Amino acid sequence: MSGSEDEGLERRVEKLAKINAVLMDRVERSMDQQGNAFSLFQTAIGLDAKVRSRTEELTAVLRRLECSNEALVEAKDEAERANLSKTRFLAAASHDLLQPLNAARLTISVLSDLQENDDARHLAGRVDQSLQTIEDLIKTLLDISKLDAGVVTPEIQSFPLDEVLDVLEASFMPQAEAKGLKLKVRPSGLFVHSDPLLLQRVLQNLVSNAVRYTSKGGVVIGARKRGEKCLIDVVDTGCGISEVELETMFEEFYRGAAAAKSDHAGLGLGLSIVQRTVQALGHTLEVRSRPDRGSTFRLTLDCADVATSHEVRQPAERASPEITRGAAVVVVENDRDVLDATIRLLTNWSCMTLAGSRLDEVEQALAELGRPPDIALVDYHLDEGRTGVDVVRTLRDRFGSVFPAVVVTGDWSPEVAADVSAARCELLRKPTRPAELRA
Repeated sequence: MSGSEDEGLERRVEKLAKINAVLMDRVERSMDQQGNAFSLFQTAIGLDAKVRSRTEELTAVLRRLECSNEALVEAKDEAERANLSKTRFLAAASHDLLQPLNAARLTISVLSDLQENDDARHLAGRVDQSLQTIEDLIKTLLDISKLDAGVVTPEIQSFPLDEVLDVLEASFMPQAEAKGLKLKVRPSGLFVHSDPLLLQRVLQNLVSNAVRYTSKGGVVIGARKRGEKCLIDVVDTGCGISEVELETMFEEFYRGAAAAKSDHAGLGLGLSIVQRTVQALGHTLEVRSRPDRGSTFRLTLDCADVATSHEVRQPAERASPEITRGAAVVVVENDRDVLDATIRLLTNWSCMTLAGSRLDEVEQALAELGRPPDIALVDYHLDEGRTGVDVVRTLRDRFGSVFPAVVVTGDWSPEVAADVSAARCELLRKPTRPAELRA
């Protein structure tokens, strides 16, 4: 083989080697790609299994959450039904408890008037004070149940704050003077946006506590405007409240260290009522106190525009004690004890009483009277499903639409109050205070 042939063969071998190297490289790359694809395939299968497992777990959690939400809704509904049932029970129980209490207070009033001995009158006064404590407890428990059930709907309106402050001054001045305390109520001239009755009750509780737990110095009630807000302060120089008690003082039946030393401590419910009422009104209450230095309760509420406020209501004139002499009073009451006590009380006031448990029992006395009676005093819940409003309508059909009537009831429900108001009758709550009834 010649040299030229050898060179040509070597070139062909080199060329074939290069081609072989290229082919091998392509084969290796192809195998690597297939291997990566297989790995990706295996990874995808693993991820799919994990996603499926997590999805099943999430679905199970969502199902448990749905069941939990349904249970919570059912529990909430059950709690609301129980709360409403409690409120209805307390309302009914309070009515039944207030009936004999009403009879007892009317009777003790008559008994006190008949006593000529100072000791006997004092004992009658102590009994009446005990009955007042029972009455306050029943009414307070009923108020708490209503506030907790959310059935108390504030009637927000604009009115002059001094109307409420004047009532506070008239109510607590005798009590403060009897303890040798100075009670200052500073007129504000402000108009506020609130429920006047609920606001008055809040302030009455605060002032009552201030007077009760202050032995020297005095109590100041004042208000001032700050921006669009009205700040009402009840300040006393009493025993003060410790930091520990500040955290628990609004709990039901909580009576602090001062109450333990007092002969006239409250029931431990006043501040609980205050807190619930303030929340219902949308106001805020702050307390600052130092032991042995006194306390300041600050109530913050909205100021009102004088131009949109109601006219200042004039206080009603007190009735003269002689106005009851000779008055012919129709009394319809189905509770025999209350009826007897009312008859004794009215007789003691020199009234002519036409009384019975039903209106038809009074017919003969009405016929013998020979003239229209002066007023009717009727219980709301009567026998056979009838109400005092039904009796009033019957009397007005006979004696004219302006015939005056007072409906007395131990039922504190808003439905009863609305029915009596719609009938244009005065409403008195049981237990009836003799002085209030006479006025």
